[in-house]
Amino acid sequence: MHDIRAIRENPETLDAALGRRGAEPMSSAVLALDAERRAAILAAETAQADQNRASKEVGKAKASGDEAEFERLRALVAEKKAEVAEMQEKAKVLDTQLTDLLMGLPNLPLADVPDGADENDNVEIRRWGEPRSFDFTPKEHYELEGVKPGMDFETAAKLSGSRFVLLSGGVARIHRALAQFMLDTHVEEHDLAETWTPVLVRPEMMYGTGQLPKFGEDSYETTNGWWLIPTSEVTLTNIVNGLTVDEGYLPRRYAAHSQCFRSEAGSAGRDTSGMLRQHQFEKVEMVTVCHPDKSLEEHERMTRCAEAILEKLGLPYRTVVLCTGDIGFGAQKTHDIEVWLPGQNTYREISSVSTCGDFQARRMNARYKPTEGGKPGFLHTLNGSGLAVGRALIAVLENGQQADGSVDLPEALHPWLRGKTRLDASGNLV
Repeated sequence: MHDIRAIRENPETLDAALGRRGAEPMSSAVLALDAERRAAILAAETAQADQNRASKEVGKAKASGDEAEFERLRALVAEKKAEVAEMQEKAKVLDTQLTDLLMGLPNLPLADVPDGADENDNVEIRRWGEPRSFDFTPKEHYELEGVKPGMDFETAAKLSGSRFVLLSGGVARIHRALAQFMLDTHVEEHDLAETWTPVLVRPEMMYGTGQLPKFGEDSYETTNGWWLIPTSEVTLTNIVNGLTVDEGYLPRRYAAHSQCFRSEAGSAGRDTSGMLRQHQFEKVEMVTVCHPDKSLEEHERMTRCAEAILEKLGLPYRTVVLCTGDIGFGAQKTHDIEVWLPGQNTYREISSVSTCGDFQARRMNARYKPTEGGKPGFLHTLNGSGLAVGRALIAVLENGQQADGSVDLPEALHPWLRGKTRLDASGNLV
């Protein structure tokens, strides 16, 4: 959410930043609504002052026996009381409208975010690992003989509909091992605090991180008004919702493994084969809450945490900085990490790491108290996948595939599989 005072002082800054995103200028609409709201507040305060003055004079008129003046003043008090109520209600309605308008405006990209229209304008900043050369044509994950017994889309469709999968046997165990490997690595080597959170949240938590009000169709709402989380970014970030923490409490670095739920409303027809894009999936999410001076440093740190997981698994990847036309609603700057999938002969996103500045903190009213004293300031928040477990499974299966449909598994994963090193062509771990 944006600071209305900053928009009043520099409306052109808002419009220029929105223009970089390809959005229409909004400062005029914001300021017009703000001016109307402030006028209503002033009118209510003026009427209240008139009411108070008239109320003081009523007693004097009564005591002096001036019945006409008494009746005039009493009528004026009633008139001003009604006017106060009317203006206060108008100000309340306008305040809600202004808040809703500000809630619907995206975050402003940082100056070093490259300009661009869409994903084709993203800028690669580094690459790690060489894609493996195959002496056969590599297949996609769901086509592998060793994977087919443990990856059942037909039964999942019977149970729940399209974009679900039923994992079993060796494939399910690899999936579980990947999540445990990621979480343990982040806790033991990256100094993140392991956290387990609910997957159902109140709507105000979704407002806090920016999923509501604009993107409600992308998530699932229950009949009692709770929401299934699209990522544990929602729960981890909202730990500080409504709090003012001591500066010494910072930074707070969290990691959580959770189920995630997305309706994929805007992705009809995309990635319908296999388990690349599902309604229900698992992620190990990273969230950092920090002092404003440290957020860019934390952004680089979190990106390296995610990259390190891929490097330990021996999976080639590239890291790109998203352009202004591809960056997410709540982000100031985003690094996408894309893993190599030989079955598709391309890199696909496996993590997005974003710094949000104080955008979410303003929505959550989350602040910090400076150690040296002074006025509390808004926190900065960051989030990123560390990693998407299902996509990591796809990458491990495709990069380790053999001609007979078996899969050689990354050495880093062996301890979490109790020494098993391969998924054979029958779907068994050996």
